[in-house]
Amino acid sequence: MPNCAEGLFVSDTYNNDSDDLPEDAPVEPLILPLDAWHKARGARMVPFAGYIMPVQYEGIIAEHVWTRQHVGLFDVSHMGQLEVSGEGMVAALEALLPGDFTALKPGRVRYSLLLDDNGNVLDDLMVTNRGDTFYLVVNGATKWDDMAHLREALADDITLTLLDEHGLLALQGPQAASVLASLGLTSADGAPPVTELSFMQAGAYLWQDRPLGISRSGYTGEDGFEISVQAQDIAALADALAAHEEVKPIGLGARDSLRLEAGLPLYGHDLDEEIDPISADLSFAVSKRRRMDAGFLGAVPIINAIANGPKSKRVGLLVEGKMPVREGALLFAGAEQIGRVTSGGHSPTLDRPIAMGFVTAAYAKIGTSLEAEVRGKRVPVQVTAMPFVPHHYVRKGAAQ
Repeated sequence: MPNCAEGLFVSDTYNNDSDDLPEDAPVEPLILPLDAWHKARGARMVPFAGYIMPVQYEGIIAEHVWTRQHVGLFDVSHMGQLEVSGEGMVAALEALLPGDFTALKPGRVRYSLLLDDNGNVLDDLMVTNRGDTFYLVVNGATKWDDMAHLREALADDITLTLLDEHGLLALQGPQAASVLASLGLTSADGAPPVTELSFMQAGAYLWQDRPLGISRSGYTGEDGFEISVQAQDIAALADALAAHEEVKPIGLGARDSLRLEAGLPLYGHDLDEEIDPISADLSFAVSKRRRMDAGFLGAVPIINAIANGPKSKRVGLLVEGKMPVREGALLFAGAEQIGRVTSGGHSPTLDRPIAMGFVTAAYAKIGTSLEAEVRGKRVPVQVTAMPFVPHHYVRKGAAQ
């Protein structure tokens, strides 16, 4: 397995022997609608999140750099695309998630968290208000458990639908908007041209009479879009996008190194059922109004953590030297073990090892010098601000 993608395949790889899988979960790796498309382009395919997926085409570093400089096309069809509908759907979502969805206008997207009774994270997800429905994108490795959790918690008059006949593409990089606009999309719901969308806005579009759901969002730190498309149309859309000289297909390996540079957590590594949003530095996902009404699952421990401060915090780590510090490495302040690394690898942009992990709150201050234990040796690391590489999102008022 390529080194800078190692952490990607530990807990997020589908475990067929798990006793926790719901009855309707698949027991064999599934095939993506674009499986043949990837193989025709020389992709190296690996099992991931219950699917066979491309980890790389021409090399992780080359694909990483290409996305930063041009446009990368990612197949993320393993993600769970869910639709919530029915009278009272806003209140139903707010009973489970800590976001202010009452204030989320149609065509807007919000990052949120699925929580348990203790306020710990079952999954992180994106929520889009589509007007008459809410559209949720959840992680591929957790989607079956997420659906079981949601079905149990939602009232009978709320409908939860898995959009299993849809695929999902991510178009990421500085030329993503111009490439997407060149397809000649038309608005299907009064949405503005895609170039006028700002970060975390979405709309419905038609491409050659094929419906697309498009949001200006992504998981790389670059400007870009996520495109929900019917599975029967995804190959034609991928062909049209990849026909541009600025576009290359990109695998999971570069997706992981890009999100690490962007300081974005990966569920199963930097987030899990033992981590709360405040420790994970995700307090922004708990909106101010929801902190006041405390009406969501797990609210009390989360509000207490906000008031009193968390015992540990997720931090960025700059690593001295060239030795990568990977997931599981223990962190020390002198002789005292004060944390562990949850993601780590080589940063192609910075040309140095970087990592993120959890440390005791007293050691979370930027600039704090620590050590990571790697193969029995101590490697100097320093707590640093994230993201490691600045985000290039197109914010409201800056769309081009």
